[in-house]
Amino acid sequence: MLLDKLISKIEIINKIGDLNLDITNIHSDSRKIKEGGLFVAINGFSKNGIDFIPDAIKNGAIAIIVEPDVDVNDETLPKGMPIISVKNTRKALSQLACEFYDNPSKKLKLIGVTGTKGKTTTTFMIKSILEKHGLNVGLIGSIAVYINEEKIEDTDRTTPESIEIQKYLSIMVERKVDVAILEVSSQAMKLDRVSGCEFDVGLFTNLTEDHISPKEHPNMEDYFNCKLKLIKISKHGIINNDDKIVCKVKDLLPDKDIKTFSIDNKSDFKVNPDTVIITDSFIDFSILYNGKEEKIEACIPGKFSVYNAAGAIAVCSSFNVTADEIRNALKDLKVLGRSELVPNKLGLTIMIDYAHTPSSLESILTAVKSYAKGKVICAWGVGGDRDSAKRPIMGEISGRLADFTVLMSDQVRTEDPLKILKEIEVGIIPTGKPYKIIVDRTEGIRYAISIAKPGDIIVIPGLGHDLYLERNGIKYPYDERKVIAKLIDEMIASGERTPIKK
Repeated sequence: MLLDKLISKIEIINKIGDLNLDITNIHSDSRKIKEGGLFVAINGFSKNGIDFIPDAIKNGAIAIIVEPDVDVNDETLPKGMPIISVKNTRKALSQLACEFYDNPSKKLKLIGVTGTKGKTTTTFMIKSILEKHGLNVGLIGSIAVYINEEKIEDTDRTTPESIEIQKYLSIMVERKVDVAILEVSSQAMKLDRVSGCEFDVGLFTNLTEDHISPKEHPNMEDYFNCKLKLIKISKHGIINNDDKIVCKVKDLLPDKDIKTFSIDNKSDFKVNPDTVIITDSFIDFSILYNGKEEKIEACIPGKFSVYNAAGAIAVCSSFNVTADEIRNALKDLKVLGRSELVPNKLGLTIMIDYAHTPSSLESILTAVKSYAKGKVICAWGVGGDRDSAKRPIMGEISGRLADFTVLMSDQVRTEDPLKILKEIEVGIIPTGKPYKIIVDRTEGIRYAISIAKPGDIIVIPGLGHDLYLERNGIKYPYDERKVIAKLIDEMIASGERTPIKK
């Protein structure tokens, strides 16, 4: 596409050079630029895009877009190359991506899901229901990009960069996808990753304190407003009427078509609280659907799973799915790293979950405690370079709800792992519950397994679907399922543990 046409809809401050060039690719990551590329030099949280212009040129960039404070005539910039200064580089990247891929979101139905908790599980529930309805469904989220059952590509963040989103949507259009589902983080809204996307339905699951830090949101108001943007830009909204903050959305947007779901309060899609059954392997409940109470079962335990299912059902009602299609879709659905039970040779109940906030940790431990026959052993840590205020809060939650806590490393990033665990410990100590600090994650998991007895439940929150551990900018492969299997094999081989008889 000609550069002149590509930039025709973005707000330009200044430009120099020949714009009659054919652009074959666009990116803000210099490493992903190819021959004939347009490099958008975004000033990030820790790195300045203009520092990577030489790398982008080496990789094939033939034109550059810069921040508004960059002088296009600066002598340090490459001579003879088209350089364009825009008002907002992040928004420009989204607009360029939409234009480059011919606005794919206009050619299919697009569903956005936001909220502090439950985004991933809810998107998979929606996907499963719509597939049972006979639609071709795409999903872009925390775990991977899918078209129906085919995994297109793994992902490493909740919502990809705008150019990646438009690329995936374009592939989906080519593959005749009817509906695409996108996990939308607050950061994605704040950083304009979904600008230009046309959402048919936006779902707001819940809001609890998270992502409050210098690199994310300064306060809860900013966090909420970023998530609220999804409902604002969607044709139709779906909200959780039991959430004390999210329930206000309908009053804030009185002209928007918004439907509600709930367990406790009145709503359009109300779960009958008297019918809710939660066990260690499934949930069972009845929900008002098309004027009738319909019995639904899903194999992801926890009260939060009832909310996730209710939200998914509310979204799918826009596509005229039947109650039988919902039942068939949810009955055997499993989601990687979401209340995921890990089969093992010891016959222990070991659950991996993505819980990494105070509210999500409290939800998973409350759910597990309600059906545990023995002790609840919680082995976990929190990520570094993120909201440190939540650490003692989460420590108190684990101390209060778990019978034993093992504190171990998570995604430490650039922080001292022991320092992180010591900050969590501050919250555990007043509870008086037993705990142990083991910095190495594998050794922490080993210890949890070593003390577990039949009937106990080991909960390992934090990584969930992540298949790596990050330290000092390097991601080391780490699959907890494989780690658990290897540890148990070693315990059996040494005679420390005895396998169950088949």
